[in-house]
Amino acid sequence: MAEAADFQGTRPSPARRWLRRTASAVLGAPLLAGLLTVPAVAAPAAEPAKASTGSRTVDVSLNTLSPSVPSKDDTLTVSGTLTNKGKEAISDAEVDLRVGPRLTGRGEVDDAAKRSTYVPGVDPATVGDTYTLEIPRLARGISQDFTLTVPVDKLGLDDPGVYQLGVSVSGRTARAAGEQVLGIKRTFLPWQPEASDSRTKLTFLWPLISSPHVTAETRSDVQQTPVFANDDLAKELAPGGRLEQMVSLGSRLPVTWVIDPDLLASVAAMAGKYEIASGDETVPGKNQAVAKQWLSALEKVVEDGKVIALPFADPDLASIAHRGKNVSGTLSHLQNASTVAATTVETILHVKPSTDFAWPVNGAVDSSIVDVATSAGAHNVIARSDSFRETSDLPYTPTAARPIGGGTTAVVADARLSTLFNGDMSRAGASTLAVQKFLAQTLALTEQAPDDERSIVVAPPRMPTAAQAQTMARALDALSGNRWTQPLDLVAASEAKPDPRATTKLPRRSAYPEKLRARELPTQAFQDIRTIQGSLDTFETILTQPDRVVTPFGNAVNRSMSTSWRDQPVEARQYRTTVHRYLKSLTSEVQLIKKSDVTLSGRSATIPVTVQNQLVQGVDRLVLRLTSDNIRLKFNDDGSRTELPISIAGGHSQSVKFDTTTSANGRAQVTARLFTEDGTPYGEEMTFTVKVSEVTPTVLLVIAGGLLLLVLAGIRMYTHRKRAAAGDTANGDGDGDGPEQPSDPTPDTGPESGDPSETGEKVDR
Repeated sequence: MAEAADFQGTRPSPARRWLRRTASAVLGAPLLAGLLTVPAVAAPAAEPAKASTGSRTVDVSLNTLSPSVPSKDDTLTVSGTLTNKGKEAISDAEVDLRVGPRLTGRGEVDDAAKRSTYVPGVDPATVGDTYTLEIPRLARGISQDFTLTVPVDKLGLDDPGVYQLGVSVSGRTARAAGEQVLGIKRTFLPWQPEASDSRTKLTFLWPLISSPHVTAETRSDVQQTPVFANDDLAKELAPGGRLEQMVSLGSRLPVTWVIDPDLLASVAAMAGKYEIASGDETVPGKNQAVAKQWLSALEKVVEDGKVIALPFADPDLASIAHRGKNVSGTLSHLQNASTVAATTVETILHVKPSTDFAWPVNGAVDSSIVDVATSAGAHNVIARSDSFRETSDLPYTPTAARPIGGGTTAVVADARLSTLFNGDMSRAGASTLAVQKFLAQTLALTEQAPDDERSIVVAPPRMPTAAQAQTMARALDALSGNRWTQPLDLVAASEAKPDPRATTKLPRRSAYPEKLRARELPTQAFQDIRTIQGSLDTFETILTQPDRVVTPFGNAVNRSMSTSWRDQPVEARQYRTTVHRYLKSLTSEVQLIKKSDVTLSGRSATIPVTVQNQLVQGVDRLVLRLTSDNIRLKFNDDGSRTELPISIAGGHSQSVKFDTTTSANGRAQVTARLFTEDGTPYGEEMTFTVKVSEVTPTVLLVIAGGLLLLVLAGIRMYTHRKRAAAGDTANGDGDGDGPEQPSDPTPDTGPESGDPSETGEKVDR
């Protein structure tokens, strides 16, 4: 039985285990010296290699590791959870801490992170029995928490650097009586007991970006109360929400704020009176206090910090470059979004931002994306190293700033560091591992060229979750004290001296990642935007207060190009459709009132056509044009077409009268249509029929006789009244008032019914 205990996969008795470890330390020291360095007082240099069979039976989660960067006098505490995912119970389980070996280079850190199973002869020995946690039984499907506490001076840490740290679970099952390693989880332990003169300058972007929440619709009041698509933004601003956490955590961190001005504009709108769309109606918003508190906190945080303002609504540069720039007007929208950015940030936060940076999705760039970015005024493009690949086999990570020609600088963020915080950071194990990886990578990066001062940029997820923000904050907190990094803002990083050996060649357009290309906004999106803008341009020309329409719709157009729509294609299309539908509803408020057929009982007459303006503001610079399809009906003796200018106050209608002449009986089809002054059709045309009935001489004689009788009757009535008035004056009854005069009619009437006029309208003259 004693011999059996020496076989791989079994566990000897404590006395025999000590003898075996001692012999291994003497005989195997030359072989293992390069692999692991552990003081003899802490644990022997090696231990019998345990079987790796079943090393995924137990899932090990490392939920906390404190401190993340230990000092000599610290005590390391590792806690987590064990979950038996096997089909059998585990007996005599032991939880051990394993430290070492020291990893050299970022590649070794990556390799260690990829291993998920126990590898005999590669994974280090346990720290020692003193720090082993025993668990008599772990039933199948059951989870159990654990905590290991070890003085740092017992870990065998020697030279400064990154060390592997793992927690393993050994035990027995009914199928394998011998002890096996049934689960292991690795992380990293950065070790720098003394301050170093070599520090890497680290720039960490802290993005405040959200998806569009404000529609193009506003109420008709003086303040133009904005209408939000939903109240989801309030949830992000409330305590514990994503955006609240970003501001709260970022307030104590050395970061560069990267802000979408649309977010500021939306929160500022929410801080006042706002409404929320609810079906075909709107309901009052009630989260003004939350918005005001968030804006106030942010204003205090950024007053002394560096602020980078992205173009308004964070437009998708890659989609514009690949699918939108050939659609007329798209680039002008991007330029407008860049122009509005600075004004918005200054007005709301009272700080002057830098608008000189463009940030394509995931930092993926090609020459066309850079061209689009620079066309909007950017001189710095935030790229990422997995897009901007090195070609000269540098043994170290070069400085972020790269001149790429034309006065443009690519600020290349480190891909490993920038993607560490992707994924679900709400799980404690994932968050802890991300923090330790970040610390390990930054230390390994610094050790690559300790005498060469470099500047590194980290561009995390564009819209971090609250959990991701908390994880990033923990990682940056662990670097406090300038152990091996020192903070640097993005503007200074873009101006750093570039490495002459680093690549400056832009990737080809064909090199753009297919996964990202598949998520781009479609060409149809930019065509929809062009249609909206065309309608808006026409509408603007007739308004007396165009800013009330141009500003909200201009912002909505910018929001239609937002990067956030990449993962919401259906919602993006609905947003554009809603904007266009609302614009059409406004333009249709200025319309022709439907007219019934007209009968002309004479050779000349006046035809009235009514134009209605249901907007709250006036319209002018409109022209009403009438066209006849029959030469028998002429306007002003000039021909078959005529037009008159239109100017109508808000909420009013105007009846426009056109003089006509006829030469014979018959029917004429008349088309009425509104146009802008430059000849652009406005609204829908309206048609009606004019019936012409020629009048005979006999009828004219009868009409003349009737008119003569009316004139004589009028003279008689006038004479009678004059005599009566003279009599009243003689009797002293006069009050001094003259005869009452009727008021002149006005062509600008009050609100009229939009119903069609009565059938068979007859116009005589």
